[in-house]
Amino acid sequence: MAERKPRLLAFLALSAAVALVWSGIGPRDRLTWWLEVFPVWLAAPVLAATYRRFPLTPLAYVLIWLHALVLIVGGHYTYAEVPAGHWVRDALGLERNHYDRLGHFFQGFEPAITAREVMLRTTPLRRGGWLVFLVTCFCLAFSAFYELIEWWTSLLAKEAADSFLGAQGDIWDSHWDMFLALIGALTALVTLSRLHDRQLARIAPETAARDGRRYELR
Repeated sequence: MAERKPRLLAFLALSAAVALVWSGIGPRDRLTWWLEVFPVWLAAPVLAATYRRFPLTPLAYVLIWLHALVLIVGGHYTYAEVPAGHWVRDALGLERNHYDRLGHFFQGFEPAITAREVMLRTTPLRRGGWLVFLVTCFCLAFSAFYELIEWWTSLLAKEAADSFLGAQGDIWDSHWDMFLALIGALTALVTLSRLHDRQLARIAPETAARDGRRYELR
């Protein structure tokens, strides 16, 4: 596992960089591109700077990579015009392009595992109800703050912010965004916590010892 991790991280970093370059070539709207991919530009140096002092689990890095790809693709086309979203809309007879819904699902799905890892490794929290509750609260707060950013952007940029908001005329768009982030967070906690715990036991065994648990290191 230790030998495979640098290769995995190299692949994730290189493929994300290639996708980011592609995304920046002739995007549908340059302002929207900057707004959508800004979290990627922000996260990349932070992850690089903390890799040796506070390396994350492979699961966390893969989820961050997937989330980055969602943002990068959405930045290139704008969320309302992503071709895959149009295909799903037409195939299922939907009224709108739902790619932005996928983006907000990931806004809860990925941060849930990252927040869970940081909380387990840097606080006295143990696995259980309080950890689930606080991770979920963090993801909801993060989603709500992002909605505030969208609001502030719309006030400053006026019509130019429409592509960034991606509301497509839905007056309940902000509510759907936060709800899907909540669903994403709960889905990640339910489906990935065991895998996450096994990986944590390798890089931060004190988190397992704190709970008196043993994990198979596979």
